[in-house]
Amino acid sequence: MIEAHQLTKRYGDKTAVDRLDFTVQPGTVTGFLGPNGAGKSTTMRMIVGLDAPTSGSVSVNGRRYAEHSAPLQEVGTLLEAKSIHPGRSAFDHLMAQAYTHGIPRRRVEEVIELTGLQSVAKRRAGAFSLGMGQRLGIAAALLGDPQTVMLDEPVNGLDPEGVLWIRNLLTGLAADGRTVFVSSHLMTEMALVADHLIIVGRGRLLADTTVQDLVRQAGGDTVKVATSDPARLREILAKPGIEITGRSGSEELLVTGVSPRSIGLSAAEHGIPLFELTAMTVSLEEAFMELTRDAVEYHATTGIQTPEKAA
Repeated sequence: MIEAHQLTKRYGDKTAVDRLDFTVQPGTVTGFLGPNGAGKSTTMRMIVGLDAPTSGSVSVNGRRYAEHSAPLQEVGTLLEAKSIHPGRSAFDHLMAQAYTHGIPRRRVEEVIELTGLQSVAKRRAGAFSLGMGQRLGIAAALLGDPQTVMLDEPVNGLDPEGVLWIRNLLTGLAADGRTVFVSSHLMTEMALVADHLIIVGRGRLLADTTVQDLVRQAGGDTVKVATSDPARLREILAKPGIEITGRSGSEELLVTGVSPRSIGLSAAEHGIPLFELTAMTVSLEEAFMELTRDAVEYHATTGIQTPEKAA
């Protein structure tokens, strides 16, 4: 479990992380999302003691990272995959870490096999591709068989097979009861693996919620219904927790809070013909963009200037 209480980090007059409160629970994959510059990497660095909080606190399994006698066996971390000596082989890199924590050689061999590095284990890590470097970083994170795993952009550089592998790895770790905390800019991947989301913008907490609830709040459970008798259908469907909107004189209604199946059954029971019954889907990416639109630091222009216009 990871617990942050009023976690704050300032660099001079810039506040990178601003009074964050959140808990990352075991047994789930928690996605850590936010635009560039939102404070995600700084937060992760504070979790493992690489940066000291200006104020507030953060603990892993009830203690500050520095208080654990064998931190690799408490939390495994991938923050920067290329933070390795380029002249060392993958095997030697992992063995060096294993020696410091009394981890046996057989565990090094296990994580090399788990991450698919058998064929390159004796090669110098400096010659690794981005994808192989990611695999080595994940192997190091898993070396101590930790109860908490924290990965920053773990699918960077991975091919489709590697993306599927990391997806199954994350869900498997969570199913095993471990705490899994993952940052990513790939909303499609987060939608597939994350149970819970912590979303930050400009250093502040924007949401601490489930994927389903975030999408629902963005209109993801709205159903468009078209019928020749919208007034009667509105009366039938009107119940606590159900929101119905529609323009006067229009055959279309937008219904939130009830499934298309329930709407169809209610209409059939009362003999109301339906011309359309469509679930209006909102993706996690769309919900995320809506939530963070005022917290984006860097905005690109959408047009391309020609030389004449630039002049």
